[in-house]
Amino acid sequence: MAYITSFALSTTIIEYTKMFVNTYNQKGEEIGKMELPDEIFGVKMNANLLHQAVVAQMANMRQVIAHTKGRGEVRGGGKKPWRQKGTGRARHGSRRSPLWVGGGVTFGPTKYRNFEKKINKKMKQKAVLIALSGKAQDGELIVLDKIELSAPKTKEMAAVVGKLVPGVEKALLMLPKKHETIQRAGRNIADFKVSNVWNINVLDILNHKYLVLTQETVEALKARYRYNTTKVNSANRLLDV
Repeated sequence: MAYITSFALSTTIIEYTKMFVNTYNQKGEEIGKMELPDEIFGVKMNANLLHQAVVAQMANMRQVIAHTKGRGEVRGGGKKPWRQKGTGRARHGSRRSPLWVGGGVTFGPTKYRNFEKKINKKMKQKAVLIALSGKAQDGELIVLDKIELSAPKTKEMAAVVGKLVPGVEKALLMLPKKHETIQRAGRNIADFKVSNVWNINVLDILNHKYLVLTQETVEALKARYRYNTTKVNSANRLLDV
């Protein structure tokens, strides 16, 4: 839910949006509302920047596995097969030439390929904020007051997820910091992932339909991006491309 507030400053009218979201407990019961910082959850959509961040992350995750050996890497072939002249046969210098069976491969895939793509730090940060804002604006953000498990049991975590996430949609639980008990409890649940603020990335957010945060996680996001909630539209200080 969003409320538009405006006030006069000299002759200038400044407008900003207050975003509120329902908060729930582990039982899925609505217990109140929470105001979301506009600097993190109210950033304007930039599809081109978001696409660039996703492509860069996927490229940097790519593992170069396929590798074929060239004539210099294949074992053997150190001796000239036969003399240069006088045999009537074609001249050859090695049995590991690409022309021979068992020889090297010409123009094959190698492990020396580099698919890495560079993206500026501020662009990456803003892409994360755009993804977070999209979840909030699309109603795909779920905020918990807290999450506590008695033991790292998948059954307990599955019960919590089942009460919060509708249907069988994919969900990402974002914690303020690493929590071994919760991570162990959630790693065997299909279409569910547990992460934390310090490992946040665009691909994880977009790959899951619902984003589940705790109130403490929202505060951690403010600290992570060093935003002061008293500033209006401070997110626009990031690179706007």
